[in-house]
Amino acid sequence: MSIVAIIGAGPLGGALAHTLAGRSRIAEVRLIDPEARVAEGKALDIQQSSPIEQFSTRVTAATTLAAAAGADAIVLADLLSGGEISGEPGLAVLRQIARLETSSPLLFAGGAQRELMTRAIGELHLAPARLAGSAPLGLESAVRAVAAALIDASPMDLSIGIAGVPPRDAVIGWDAATAFHRPIADVLAPHHLAAIDVAGAGRGLIAALPVEIVKGKIGRILEPALSRHERTAFENGLR
Repeated sequence: MSIVAIIGAGPLGGALAHTLAGRSRIAEVRLIDPEARVAEGKALDIQQSSPIEQFSTRVTAATTLAAAAGADAIVLADLLSGGEISGEPGLAVLRQIARLETSSPLLFAGGAQRELMTRAIGELHLAPARLAGSAPLGLESAVRAVAAALIDASPMDLSIGIAGVPPRDAVIGWDAATAFHRPIADVLAPHHLAAIDVAGAGRGLIAALPVEIVKGKIGRILEPALSRHERTAFENGLR
């Protein structure tokens, strides 16, 4: 991937830009925000850290969404003035992106952008295969952290999958979850599993599911590892 455009140079956007640049796997990160001076300052700070962190990615700043044209992926993060891109302002941003005549995939990095993703499909008729969100990964990390604290382990020792409509209507795949490469039920008490569980009932067009990413879009949706009971809760949450 050559270019990633990040819309919003707030705390989330800046952190994403730094993380992407630090991995040195793409040619350029474009940090786009109307607040030109601050965005330029963040981009310069990240770029100046490259000799120390040893990455070659170029980090630039821009003030208009036109800078997202030609990007291999576009990330919606948080604006310096206005916070997380969502609601009507977020829909206005997506309308401008749609006018760029780009088919680049759109990644929704914020935790409250599920409604915006739904409206992008229903109102702007953007292809669902172009849209992906990262909030479920944050929820998954939080669940791993809580479970790890209960068994005095590192979250890295745990593998826990989540599917459904986060946060309230998500289902944790406890039957397939592991700790130290063993079933997690061997080391975590049932009442702890129940206390952590986030399953509920609700409706939503956008749901958390494992997917296979191919160039430019979601290639296919993978079958989540759920027990019969977990699958019933998952399906109820989608109705």
